[in-house]
Amino acid sequence: MRGGRRGSGPWAVAAWTLAITLPLAFLALFFLWPVVSLIATGFVADGRLDLSGIPEVFGSARTWHVIGQTLAQASLATVLSVALGVPAAFVLYRLDFPGRTVLQGLMTIPFVLPTVVVGVAFSAVLGPGGPLAALGLERSLTAVIVALAFFNVTVVARTVGTFWARLDESASHAAQVMGASPVRAWLTVTLPALGPALASAAALVFLFCSTSFGIVLILGGREFANVETEIYRMTVQFLDLRGAAVLSLAQFALVAAVLVVSARLRSAGERAVQLLPDGRSLRRPTLRDVPVLAVFAATIVLLHAAPILTLAARSLRDSSGEWSVANYVALVQPPQEFPLSGSVLSAIWLSCRIAFVAALIAMVLGILIALVLSRRPASATARRGQSLFDALVMLPLGVSAVTLGFGLLLTMHRPLGIGLDLRTSAALIPIAQALVALPLVVRILLPVLRGIDPYLRFAATTLGAAPLVVLRTIDLPLLGRSAGLALGFAFAASLGEFGATSFLVRPGEQTLPVAVAELISHQAPGAYGAGLAGAVVLGMVTAGAMLIAERLRIDRSALGSRASGSWAGSRAEW
Repeated sequence: MRGGRRGSGPWAVAAWTLAITLPLAFLALFFLWPVVSLIATGFVADGRLDLSGIPEVFGSARTWHVIGQTLAQASLATVLSVALGVPAAFVLYRLDFPGRTVLQGLMTIPFVLPTVVVGVAFSAVLGPGGPLAALGLERSLTAVIVALAFFNVTVVARTVGTFWARLDESASHAAQVMGASPVRAWLTVTLPALGPALASAAALVFLFCSTSFGIVLILGGREFANVETEIYRMTVQFLDLRGAAVLSLAQFALVAAVLVVSARLRSAGERAVQLLPDGRSLRRPTLRDVPVLAVFAATIVLLHAAPILTLAARSLRDSSGEWSVANYVALVQPPQEFPLSGSVLSAIWLSCRIAFVAALIAMVLGILIALVLSRRPASATARRGQSLFDALVMLPLGVSAVTLGFGLLLTMHRPLGIGLDLRTSAALIPIAQALVALPLVVRILLPVLRGIDPYLRFAATTLGAAPLVVLRTIDLPLLGRSAGLALGFAFAASLGEFGATSFLVRPGEQTLPVAVAELISHQAPGAYGAGLAGAVVLGMVTAGAMLIAERLRIDRSALGSRASGSWAGSRAEW
């Protein structure tokens, strides 16, 4: 009773109210208002509602071409990612071999590499002077699909693998004892059990691919544009806000449809399965695993290593093809004709500072949100409110970064009537990057908090501990290493953010991804080579941050078997 009185005291109510209202206020001001304002701008003319843009945009053959390209790219990339990700999940999470844990950590890097780096890497392979230039695939659907799979094979491997690692396969073994071949047993027993995890992974990959910006902009061009790059083209090149608003709504509808279909597939495939503690299902590789190992090795070498190594090699060659560090020297001492406002060193320093601020904002808000969502309210009304709160804070995941960036540019000249034009400073960039990183932080921290045994909190409260004491002595200590991992992910994601940042950078304040993109597309002699070198530097900084974060993965023994400290495990909830 004593604990119950403390739990409902005014300080506790005030603290939980602050934990709910602060993230909501941030999202309302810097996300909902800009996005809604951008869309409203497209549907309001002379102060009156004007919906004439809808039939005009959807009556254009170009619109249906772009929508068709978006669906085709996302569908094909999802199929390829699943086809290559499932073998990777088996090798990394079902087989036991030296270096497996290190390989799991390295497989995280492709997902967090900036899209600009990956786009430039594939351009170096397929473009003029590249080893596969003769194939003529530089501006093609194939190039876009393969580059999208570069990121998302990791998502499938992590999402499916963390579930597969704990799956009890005694039923599959029983089927083989009764005469089924290993392939038949896998198709009829194991694959249905993996269904919900596969549905979650496929939906997540489709969502990422359908909203991809940097890859499609660099490798697809206008012919293979998707909805995201078309919104960018309409707003930047043609100032067609009405058309951009209609396409933004079409993208919302697409994202919502994907989430609904995913939820139905997942619920239809859900069934009771026997799960084992981590590590219990591992076994040594055998000869019958050779085909799967070969597919996994080919994925690592051809899909992931080859573009990055080609990028690094070409960055060390000058325009005559000779080995040289001239491209890197040009980054430090850029020629006058380069589209750089300073050296790349200043861009790196600026990018790191902005990413660090963005990561801190995302961490503060993410911890508050995760604490609220981790509680288990008794009343049905509170649970429904909690579900609505969860959906609201995940909204940035399904909204175009381009839409967000342009919306901020439209609305932040006098926010809330305050005589301060945020567009004239770099303050909006970390805010936009924090919004992009926030869902990632929440989904890393939330499973850890939900994995804490509620009896720990109950026992502490019963013994007289106030809610803040429970928070300080139980939740926050157990959150420790996962908070470090979330901070690293948020920093890496912010460092490579390009879609929203490309709208918000001010002259003289280029971030590194923006500087690389401008160098790659510039016609000045040596600019392309310097862009390759800049992409290498950006990739190294991001990969370094990610490797440090991977070392901070949670010590699962601290939480027991109920906790899931893996970021990939949390991604299954997206």
